[in-house]
Amino acid sequence: MKRFFLILSLSLMMVVPSGCKAQNEENNESKVVESVVRQPLPSLLTQTDFTEVAARTIDAVVHIKTEMTKLTPLYQSFFGMIIDRGVQRQTYNAYGSGVIISQDGFIVTNNHVVQDAEKVWVTLNDKREMPARVVGTDPATDLAVIKVEATGLETIPFGNSDSARIGEPVLAIGNPFNLTSTVTAGIISAKARYMDIIKNPGVESTIESFIQTDAAVNSGNSGGALVNGRAELIGINTAIASGNGYYTGYSFAIPSNIARKVTGDLRQYGVVQRGYLGVNVVEVTSEIAARLKLAELKGIYVARVIPHCAAEKAGMKEGDVLMSVNGVEVNSYASMMEEVALFNPGDEVDVTFQRDGKMHSVKLTLLNSKGNTQIVRN
Repeated sequence: MKRFFLILSLSLMMVVPSGCKAQNEENNESKVVESVVRQPLPSLLTQTDFTEVAARTIDAVVHIKTEMTKLTPLYQSFFGMIIDRGVQRQTYNAYGSGVIISQDGFIVTNNHVVQDAEKVWVTLNDKREMPARVVGTDPATDLAVIKVEATGLETIPFGNSDSARIGEPVLAIGNPFNLTSTVTAGIISAKARYMDIIKNPGVESTIESFIQTDAAVNSGNSGGALVNGRAELIGINTAIASGNGYYTGYSFAIPSNIARKVTGDLRQYGVVQRGYLGVNVVEVTSEIAARLKLAELKGIYVARVIPHCAAEKAGMKEGDVLMSVNGVEVNSYASMMEEVALFNPGDEVDVTFQRDGKMHSVKLTLLNSKGNTQIVRN
């Protein structure tokens, strides 16, 4: 059976790069926020007891219902002739999940949960229902922020997804099939997964660097919480890999560091501020490693340096092998996207690259897609 990737919640319904954007051979790329990372607390999870983490987080995960209208063409056959009868207006409901990130009602969810919604309602775990408004959306990461008018709400604090480890136990909390307040458990089975599944017309660059888990999620879990053993939000559940439309063992979450950056920008500016390196890259293969006489298959090969952008201004050249961004190793296109996506235009980052067998470290100032450091606003 053919495997496909399903963007979760909408199944419940009853480009060419420009400027200083960086890309691989098929896709653009673009990362950052909060340089201060809290010291991790001891894990609350054991192999058998998940109750404390669930109790601390379940009240901060909400059920989202949206209403949208679609126009369907109407045709009639009359003695072999097809007659256009105009359009039929149909109302649809879709469902998903969200995570409360502030006591005054800001909620993070997936863009595809609220995209094209004309009305949005939120139901809290205590069964209170209230209308919500869309604060901002970011199709490039499939994230959105909505707001309800309430105070004193339960929240889940952001954790540091960079420190999440393969094999670490996690809980997925959401509302699959409209079954509210559902908790499932699993482990992180991989990080920095790139699957080319975020598709939005008109979006030139998408950012995918998913946390992969085996915690069971299904349609309706979109926008829900992936939490660690310290009851911290480390991901926003977004997609499943499936051959039948239902969970078959793989689920994928947007890392919390990306979610924190995106939600902060949407709340402050209404649009995400993105910095770009200004390089086109491909992952290092055995052939590339042999040609460049690399000792290890590490890093990202720079296939092109875009003129007048950050990398060129810092002295990088075609043929360099990018090794790290701000001290974090980048050995895949997805991991590079994740690191760069955390930073704003104007931010200075440390970049390490290899050239002719020698390591070089430079500081470069990220630019926006227009080649400057100005704030972008709606």
